[in-house]
Amino acid sequence: MISSFFHMLRGVRVGFVLAREGALALVDPSVLPPLARGLIRVGRLIERRGAGSSATRLAAALTRLGPSYVKFGQFLATRPDVVGMKIAEDLSALQDRMPAFSMAEARAIVEAAHGVPLETLFPEFSEPVAAASIAQVHRARLKDGREVAVKILRPGIRDRFNRDLAAMRFGAEMAEMRSAEARRLRFTGVVETLARSVAMEMDLRLEAAALSEFAENTKEDTDFRVPEPDWQLTAREMLVDEWIDGVRLSDVEGLRAAGHDLPELARKIIQSFLKHAIRDGFFHADMHPGNLFVDAEGRLVAVDGGIMGRLGLKERRFLAEILLGFITRDYTRVAQVHFEAGYVPAHHDVADFAQAIRAVGEPIHDKRADQISMAKVLTLLFEITGMFDMATRTELVMLQKTMVVVEGVARSLDPHLDMWGTADPVVRSWITHNLGPIGKLEEAGRGARSLLGSLAALPDTVVRAERVLGQLEDASRHGFALDERSVAAIGRAEAQRNRWGTAALWVIAALVAYGVFG
Repeated sequence: MISSFFHMLRGVRVGFVLAREGALALVDPSVLPPLARGLIRVGRLIERRGAGSSATRLAAALTRLGPSYVKFGQFLATRPDVVGMKIAEDLSALQDRMPAFSMAEARAIVEAAHGVPLETLFPEFSEPVAAASIAQVHRARLKDGREVAVKILRPGIRDRFNRDLAAMRFGAEMAEMRSAEARRLRFTGVVETLARSVAMEMDLRLEAAALSEFAENTKEDTDFRVPEPDWQLTAREMLVDEWIDGVRLSDVEGLRAAGHDLPELARKIIQSFLKHAIRDGFFHADMHPGNLFVDAEGRLVAVDGGIMGRLGLKERRFLAEILLGFITRDYTRVAQVHFEAGYVPAHHDVADFAQAIRAVGEPIHDKRADQISMAKVLTLLFEITGMFDMATRTELVMLQKTMVVVEGVARSLDPHLDMWGTADPVVRSWITHNLGPIGKLEEAGRGARSLLGSLAALPDTVVRAERVLGQLEDASRHGFALDERSVAAIGRAEAQRNRWGTAALWVIAALVAYGVFG
């Protein structure tokens, strides 16, 4: 009860800041119930004058609320299915820039991690060169002369995130209790996904592991690489990896001055991203221009592995076949893939779904190749799936949003880029290998290994089955015991009913008193 009260207080503070910064102007009141419409109107009364455009309003509110909400805003930018495309686009502009913490605090964290003075590890150690919601980065030099980037976690950030995430969970649970659409969009799942992502980001050893896996996957790629971490110096609160000397992709004039072929770079960006997603099932999910460099050899270099996406084999097949289906205009096959993957409930009709997908695909074939947006097609596709009760797939939405960013970066380098022609070789190559004869043999091998594993586990399965049957027999004789959490939930529900009943009695009493004495 006390924790719920504090969560409500935090919710009131969040609502006040959003209202004050004018972010409530982004909400469409027509889709809200009467009580919520009234609250929006009241909130607009305290709106600060000169709040600015929608993007700056929301960014200002989230920045004012602190690091947790900046990170939440960035995460929601990957979920246009939840917040809508317009707000997602506004949130994409949210810059994760925070004031740096002091050199004394950075020094203390490094020395606590390794138990030696900072100068013993780094003869040269710069002031912060970048500061974000979770960590900041310093440029340093090792005793052997190598330059490295040192990423250091913000002091006290875990406790703050845990408090704010608890309030977000409370809000999501309240929304799902009152809204079927919130349940379909899995608001609580959105918060839990954010919580898992942040938990991994706040252990920099896990980011080092992500970079290491990413480097291993791409070691044969001649046009892409990532900096490998220094495992001897990396700890929970600090990550040390190679310092990248290159030109940021956001510096288009700098790329030209360095003699790089911009259309070729655009092609590399798209094909590299699709290789990582479809070939490897592990992709960089924060590929904005600030995280991408071009080195002196013309290779793309991706830094900051804090946010990574992962796709299983089923999801990779789903993505590849959908892209190929749109390329070849085979909408029936695109629909069948959705049903085969189990993403669309079986009570819907494949032909009806194919018809809806045709409405997405056909308009693009009346346009030149450089006018077709792959990201736009996937966005429209996910809108269509909502009409057919397709439950939200977080990993696919993250992929779709990353593709929006990647496509934007590529088109900033080559406005006439043929997205579909660029994607075609990667998609066809994966499908030929994985769905052709070689892929069928590999799939059979995986099935055989799975079967052997199941057979090996059979004795344990039989023992567990006997134990469960014994427990069921005991329960049938002595009755079923409720789990403590179930009892607590029943108690909360009963208490809530009692509170509403008491409130109703007070309202009735007030009305009676007004009738008698009024």
